[in-house]
Amino acid sequence: MAAAAFERRVLQSAAEHHYLRVRLELPDGGARPNAAQFKQLVVTALRELHGEVGAALPVDVLTYEEKTLSAILRVISSGLVKLWSALTLLGFYQNRRCAFRVLQTSPFLLALSGNSRELVLD
Repeated sequence: MAAAAFERRVLQSAAEHHYLRVRLELPDGGARPNAAQFKQLVVTALRELHGEVGAALPVDVLTYEEKTLSAILRVISSGLVKLWSALTLLGFYQNRRCAFRVLQTSPFLLALSGNSRELVLD
């Protein structure tokens, strides 16, 4: 009996960008970053994990809500894994513990406009 042959297929999106909905968690309260500080924190996370080349990755903060510390980020599709890993491994903001949570990700911005988990039915 011949051994079964397996073929691995990896499908990549043709989309130029990926979008991430993220939230910064600061468990001990304190000062909240404004939009510029939030962007700098993202760049710092990339620099710490991937060096200067990672810090040069084009990441845009499309929306930022200081009240909830949540944002929608746009990154070139080839840099999605670098950005996600850098955010996940960041542990401090101004010498305080912090954590980024990636809530949603999609190659389509419209997909992040609503979250079925937060849907309230009458």
